Amino acid sequence: MVIDPATTKYLIKANIKADGIIEKSDVVGAIFGQTEGLLGDELDLRELQRSARVGRIEVELNSKNGKSEGTITLPTSLDKVETVILAAAFESIDRVGPCKATIQADHVEDVRVARRKKVIERAKELLNKVMEEGKIDGESISDNVRQSVQIEEITNYGPDHCPAGPHIEKSDAIIIVEGRRDVINLLKYGIKNVIAVGGTNMPKSVIDLTHERITTAFVDGDRGGQLILKELLQTADIDFVARAPQTREVEEIPQKLIMKALKNKIPAEQYAEMYDIKLEKKNTEKTTERKTEKIEDKIEEKNEQIEKAIDKSKNNKKDKSPDKPKQIENKKKDQKQKKITTEKQKRYLKTLNDISGSLKAVLFDENDNKINKIPVRQLTDILKKSDKISTVVFDGIITQRLLDIANSKNVKEIIGMKMGNVVKMPSSVNVLTKKDLE
Repeated sequence: MVIDPATTKYLIKANIKADGIIEKSDVVGAIFGQTEGLLGDELDLRELQRSARVGRIEVELNSKNGKSEGTITLPTSLDKVETVILAAAFESIDRVGPCKATIQADHVEDVRVARRKKVIERAKELLNKVMEEGKIDGESISDNVRQSVQIEEITNYGPDHCPAGPHIEKSDAIIIVEGRRDVINLLKYGIKNVIAVGGTNMPKSVIDLTHERITTAFVDGDRGGQLILKELLQTADIDFVARAPQTREVEEIPQKLIMKALKNKIPAEQYAEMYDIKLEKKNTEKTTERKTEKIEDKIEEKNEQIEKAIDKSKNNKKDKSPDKPKQIENKKKDQKQKKITTEKQKRYLKTLNDISGSLKAVLFDENDNKINKIPVRQLTDILKKSDKISTVVFDGIITQRLLDIANSKNVKEIIGMKMGNVVKMPSSVNVLTKKDLE
């Protein structure tokens, strides 16, 4: 219905019901016929239409099961009192065509009020737009320059041309995200060993890269992120899982939440068990060992460089002490060969077998008394808060973060199912896996 904004002030809206099948022309005819002479010459509908003080009567009807019902709309430029009198006159109509009918005036709408609301809403939109543009204009020159440099830093990795940071090829650890905007946001905060997969169809170049590097999957906190994570866990060799806060996306979270999410990452196998995600069988232990050995080789290489620098500072004097890298290698061999078969450890093996598959952890004090049995996901928090824990036996993977916390809280022994990507082994913590105890 077209309303003339120059003349229309009010809009009469009414509902009609008829005990039979009627048409629009029947309704219009009934309104004109049954209101004629009812309100006097001043409010006669025909005269009001001729003088353009009321508009065209609009009728919408629906017929069902031999009955009709619908709505009647009439725009007017009359004053408020005359309009409501005209609306009330509609209710005096009791017959339409051959059928008995009732008309109920629903309400009289002030068109100017509705128009005013539209003006206010539009004004709000324009104000928000102006304020947003003002924020952009107010950004510092350094921020603009930094953002342009970040975009320039994005490279394309492999034949699949995956968006990536500049350190993706030389870094020992990488972070996998979903899209290009996620890469840009991480570059913004100095994280340059990041690569995007671009959806659930995993590029082969990224899959190959995960077999060589320590890999963290960093995904959104929504259902889409969950789906991408399942795809990653089943097709690539993922070591750790990090997620943005619930309902948030990696591309829009600030630095604090990014760092918190990456700090709280958990081993991929542990995540899969916690959320009942089925992984395809793959030789993860061998791959993890290969990655760990690669890092250890770099550490040994660094130690060798330090040793050479010391020798040079002593004016090339021969050092009668054994070669340092060889000592480190022998020490590692000794640690691998170390087997303890005490009665206490047999009890730990029994405890480990009892909690196998339950994702639980059992805590003991220094007298080997059981303190508590807790879910594995609470283990790090409990360790941080307690100073009485001496031994931890848990159904999970021993990680570097867990060992660092245990060392700081004077925990003597950690017994878990498998060894994760541990680079620095604390000397004060005795670390054993199920394989060591069997």
